[in-house]
Amino acid sequence: MTDASKLRLGVNIDHVATLRNARGGEVPCPVRAALLAQDAGADGITAHLREDRRHIVDGDIDALMAALSVPLNFEMAATEEMAQIALRLKPHAVCIVPEKREERTTEGGLDVVHSEAKLADYIAPLREAGCRVSIFIGADAAQIDAAARIGAEVIELHTGAYCDAHAEGNFAARDSELKALTEMATYAHAQGLEVHAGHGLTFDTVAPIAALPEVRELNIGHFLIGEAVFMGLVPAIAEMRRRMDAAR
Repeated sequence: MTDASKLRLGVNIDHVATLRNARGGEVPCPVRAALLAQDAGADGITAHLREDRRHIVDGDIDALMAALSVPLNFEMAATEEMAQIALRLKPHAVCIVPEKREERTTEGGLDVVHSEAKLADYIAPLREAGCRVSIFIGADAAQIDAAARIGAEVIELHTGAYCDAHAEGNFAARDSELKALTEMATYAHAQGLEVHAGHGLTFDTVAPIAALPEVRELNIGHFLIGEAVFMGLVPAIAEMRRRMDAAR
């Protein structure tokens, strides 16, 4: 497998911070988890600094920037506060995601179509600062077109509905979601966008997504942190890497 065809794995360490914050204090340490993931073969680390700081906090982002030798993918809502943090730190990539205070996790893709002018103005300074800008969206051609128009370099396709349907045993819905993801990965690639995917992926659901030739990166977090409780973080990442490579 050449470097150009290798599917990258970004490991999201948000929920190490969730465990830490459940009790307070400093353990488990998200930065330690990120360094373990890096050593285990992660191609990048993803961290989402939410407005309410429910898991990752500002100090975690500063510490990750200082410690990592692989790229940091900084997930954030399109707010002025987050823009200022990103412009100060200049991470390798920023991924713009929708965010609602009441949600447990990101529930869907960003609606770029109805915020096109605002988002175009928002991401321009981030691109000028050298950050690769990714937009987290559903598998929808209109949203992909809008992401391309505003100047995003990357889209990340939301795989949550596909994974949820699989978990519920609704295989017709799962296959329909996979068909949409397959078609929209091809469509986005044809528009000149780099295609990533993520949300809810597990050992059981990763292979069909990893097999999509246009997808260059998967971002996986909650499942890996959950599996780490039982098998350890390094073995969990190694097994995910193995399944991704086998599918490729």
